[in-house]
Amino acid sequence: MFTLFDPSRQKLPIKVWLENAAELEPVCLEQARNLSNLPFAHGWIALMPDTHSGYGMPIGGVLATQEVILPNAVGVDIGCGVVFEQTSVKVAEVFKDTAGTRLLEVIVNEILRAIPTGFEHHKQKQPCQAAKRFEKVLSGIKIHGFEQALVQELERACFQVGTLGGGNHFIELQEDDEGYLCLMVHSGSRNVGHTLCTHFNTLAKSLSGRLQPSIPSKWDLAYLPVDSPEGQAYIRWMQFALDFAHENREVMMERVRSIVSQALATRMEGNAPEILAHHHCHHNYASYERHDDQMLWVHRKGAIRVMKDETGIIPGAMGSFSYLVRGKGSMESFNSCSHGAGRKMSRHEAKKRYSLQETLKDLEHQKVVLGKIKKGDLSEESRLAYKDITVVISNELDLIEPVKRMKTLAVIKG
Repeated sequence: MFTLFDPSRQKLPIKVWLENAAELEPVCLEQARNLSNLPFAHGWIALMPDTHSGYGMPIGGVLATQEVILPNAVGVDIGCGVVFEQTSVKVAEVFKDTAGTRLLEVIVNEILRAIPTGFEHHKQKQPCQAAKRFEKVLSGIKIHGFEQALVQELERACFQVGTLGGGNHFIELQEDDEGYLCLMVHSGSRNVGHTLCTHFNTLAKSLSGRLQPSIPSKWDLAYLPVDSPEGQAYIRWMQFALDFAHENREVMMERVRSIVSQALATRMEGNAPEILAHHHCHHNYASYERHDDQMLWVHRKGAIRVMKDETGIIPGAMGSFSYLVRGKGSMESFNSCSHGAGRKMSRHEAKKRYSLQETLKDLEHQKVVLGKIKKGDLSEESRLAYKDITVVISNELDLIEPVKRMKTLAVIKG
């Protein structure tokens, strides 16, 4: 970790978990400097080793604020995160032969049939406990006029729960270093979170002329005072998106687990796989936490919380490694660490640099089974378009301790 602090250009230091400043892309650094000059920012800005530019605030950034909350410092996929399970199945016993490879392909195809991917949603309403709970919350309060348009998102959530989405979201079957089969789902709040962020960021911009202190509009860091009706509403709806994203992943994990169990029934002589570990974490959210003897709103955009001994999940790009880690409780990062490998090039650049055939060949070389209906954008997610996850982990060993490593066996993408 190193610190960037130029008093002539910034009010607060920027702590960066990289080898040197040359590894920071210029736009990412500019966005971090904008954060450091926010009058309500507290202490310092933290950039995780997977950091890269985002909308307003860098991905892999951590911002602590006093008395305000920033929609763009959470991002459009509110509550995006990962759920992980380790099973009792030994990979070598069921997958390490030709028939086992075919079995992986069967599982992947069944998952694709059971779980909508990309822009697809369910055609029929699904049970959604998060929406039901939030309906009760709204029934007990007076809904402001600027919230009315959002109520329809509760209905839409019932068609989106249990759906994967696209981009960097995935479902993976993995093998850990002890040879056990592991399951991982990476997804978020789908279009619900996107709608909420866009709505409240637009609302914050519309209020900016009346709020003090004033923030330059070009920074794209409009804010809401947490004691205002707008700020309270954003917090309320953000929590709904977090609950929905959590349920969305758990529903998918339940379906994946069921498909895997049914597929393995013959080879395991009817014995259902046991779940030896289950972990879950968000990486796009704001949380009210105590740091430096003060209560602060800690915004983690592409970062996860890892308090001392707390388990975190850091997935790599498809076909590489993912990690379970244990937090060391570092105040330097506001108890945070990276959320993944982090992009080292844009999606457009990745498609220009790596052809579909090259990406497919890379997965084949690693003996990774791919499940993806539309493959035209696959190269956007090539592991070569991302930073090396082992380097990312090595740059944050003061924040976390790796406890388990998993390698991709099969991946489902939107």
